[in-house]
Amino acid sequence: MHFIQPARHTRRAFLRRTGQLALTGAALPLALNLAAMGEAAAFGATDYKALVCVFLSGGNDYANTVVTYDDPSYNAYSTIRGGGAGQAGGGIALGKASLAATLLNPATPLADGRQYALHPAMSGLAGLFNAGQAAVQLNVGPLVVPLSRAQFNSKDRKSYPLPPKLFSHNDQQSVWQSSAPEGSRVGWGGNLGDLALSSNAGNSLFTCINLSANTVFLSGDSAIAYRMNTDGAVKINSLASSVYGSSAVNQAMLELVQQTRSHALENEYNRVTARAISAQGTVTGALAGLPATNAPFNAFPASNGLADQLKMVARLIAARGNLGIKRQVFLVGLGGFDLHDNLITQQSTLLGLVSNAMTAFYNATAALGVAKQVTAFTASDFGRTLTSNGDGSDHGWGSHHFMVGGAVKGKAFYGSPPPVSLGNTSAAQDQWHVGQGRLLPSTSVDQYAATLARWFGVADSELAGILPNLKNFGPAASRADYPANLGFMA
Repeated sequence: MHFIQPARHTRRAFLRRTGQLALTGAALPLALNLAAMGEAAAFGATDYKALVCVFLSGGNDYANTVVTYDDPSYNAYSTIRGGGAGQAGGGIALGKASLAATLLNPATPLADGRQYALHPAMSGLAGLFNAGQAAVQLNVGPLVVPLSRAQFNSKDRKSYPLPPKLFSHNDQQSVWQSSAPEGSRVGWGGNLGDLALSSNAGNSLFTCINLSANTVFLSGDSAIAYRMNTDGAVKINSLASSVYGSSAVNQAMLELVQQTRSHALENEYNRVTARAISAQGTVTGALAGLPATNAPFNAFPASNGLADQLKMVARLIAARGNLGIKRQVFLVGLGGFDLHDNLITQQSTLLGLVSNAMTAFYNATAALGVAKQVTAFTASDFGRTLTSNGDGSDHGWGSHHFMVGGAVKGKAFYGSPPPVSLGNTSAAQDQWHVGQGRLLPSTSVDQYAATLARWFGVADSELAGILPNLKNFGPAASRADYPANLGFMA
């Protein structure tokens, strides 16, 4: 119960303990009374806000996504990636001329003349950045504590712990989403959902909505991920149409799978089935008759599964009033980024899909009048090596990510630009690389998530219960509020 850790007497901890007690049938009257008095409520939201996680599965190559552009840095990038000393590109280096149209122009120039451009296929996101609706967080990744390269190489893992199972796809996806390796049962998106449930009392089931893969991100102690597809609510196929060609049999089946039963397991199964059928009807009804949100997506007519997911997110946001929802967390995603080979060709296609989908989604939120209330952000297993393996790059660590929305302090880079180097020939470079151009993150996922969570409405006192490593970052780690704010949200 954390009796000797006052900083952990949070509402999320209360929700967790109450849920655990309820599962054992031993929930205390005190707990129930506190819940009745609103102690378990997170924030009494009166406005609407949504976070949308765009997960790029496989580990996106950072160096060809946010591409260093100033001559000294570009020349080093080209040399390392097999393009030689010129600027025409080659190997897995992009030609500099191809980057001119996606050059990023921050409101405050970076130090030492550093410049970046986006991949040539990302003109949409480059336009959002230069117009002030998007920003880039440089070199972010999972960390337990801040690390230098010397500390990374140290054998003192007690003082300098590393994230578990570095460079493993499944584990690093889980660590990004939950601060723990594969097998974790609660993600920080679900933790946010736990705190938002009270603001969505009418239809709390729709607080966390997953349109992507089966991952831990949206699993909370109380919140659960409601699964949808790009066509709407997922139907129970055997009950969605007539059975054996008979509507009467279909109706009988519907009644059988929703009846109250004396056997505990049968009853629970029917209760969950009834909830699924009810939820399907609720969300289908809420979406019916809404104004179309397709127009921004029609500007990018190529087949795009990520855009289809975000189009459904836009429809659900448009239905927020019908659903009675004040806070939502969404997960969408795109796979295929594990490019050990064919990097130049395949990443171009993938990043074009990402840019077009996120640009269309921002434009859809603007058309709905909620651009300042919706923030989309990217995440991925890890970045990749700066070195080439011949036709691609290998598993890395830190990476660059995007934040998009009307509340984002856009037209800006956050964090420090890492040097483009393999040799670690200076003290500054020695802090950044841990072999093959893998970036040692200078910003933790916990800080990234905390900045988004604060905007979402989470109190500083709640952050420790959501992001367990956050206490290790910021200038005053001993304080209860752990003020690690990266500053990219208004």
